[in-house]
Amino acid sequence: MLKYKKTNAIKKSTGEKIFNAVNVLFMIVMMFVMFYPMWHVLCASLSNARLLSAHSGILLKPEGFSVTAYKLMFKNPMILRGYGNTLFILVFGIVINMIMTSLAAYVLSRKNLMWRKPLTLIIIFTMYFSGGMIPSYLNVISLGLRDSLWAVILPGAISTYNMIIMRTAFASVPETLEEAAMLDGASRMRILWQIILPLSKATVAVICLYYAVAHWNAWFNAMLYLNDRNKFPLQLVLREILIQNDTSSMVTAMDAGAGDSSFVSETVKYAVIIVSIVPILCIYPFIQKHFTKGVMIGAVKG
Repeated sequence: MLKYKKTNAIKKSTGEKIFNAVNVLFMIVMMFVMFYPMWHVLCASLSNARLLSAHSGILLKPEGFSVTAYKLMFKNPMILRGYGNTLFILVFGIVINMIMTSLAAYVLSRKNLMWRKPLTLIIIFTMYFSGGMIPSYLNVISLGLRDSLWAVILPGAISTYNMIIMRTAFASVPETLEEAAMLDGASRMRILWQIILPLSKATVAVICLYYAVAHWNAWFNAMLYLNDRNKFPLQLVLREILIQNDTSSMVTAMDAGAGDSSFVSETVKYAVIIVSIVPILCIYPFIQKHFTKGVMIGAVKG
């Protein structure tokens, strides 16, 4: 029986050890810089309002545990209504986005498409130049979408950047699979939904995440096109609370206790921030495994 002599591991030089130690220290600092703001907001939202206002410096734990801010926040009907409007925009927006993006990407990924390059250049041109805000606003009005949630969804039905990434992923699927399916009598639509999309699920997952984050964080178009407060998405409600300092609907003297309303309003702001980011934080871990692969597919091939 052959026996192999174990080789000693390569010894690292002093310079390499110092370099690795500096790298580890740098990454720890970066982790703290990125994680601490979120931790600060969470601790502040669970703190007693008066104790939090008296605290200064780094906040590592809640100052007197209290869920008053969350109770007051959910008393505001605009929060739940904003959540409902955002979920409507998110669900229908992603469905429309993925259908439009998949169809456009599939067409442009076919090498035998007539005028393929000119069409691609025309579409890419829209990434850098657009009609502007006023023409877009007039277009929405002329389509009768003013003061409708569809005004937030339809104008952004397709993203050129996301479509290019998906087109590159579709182009990487072997043509022999499509040819075999066509010989069996499959239509173009069936090839797209049953062959191309399943083989590109990593990219599809990433594009879904891109669209989901964009819809979840969107507020500017809603501010332009919506007048009815009952149709405001969550981020527009959050903007009113944080930027315009409007917590009057949640915090009253009776709710907060005598003279505490100004203190409680600060903890309510932190609670609103936490509630608005939790859904994205819950979704991301399930898509993370596809994230790197899906992005690299679009980066390697042009």
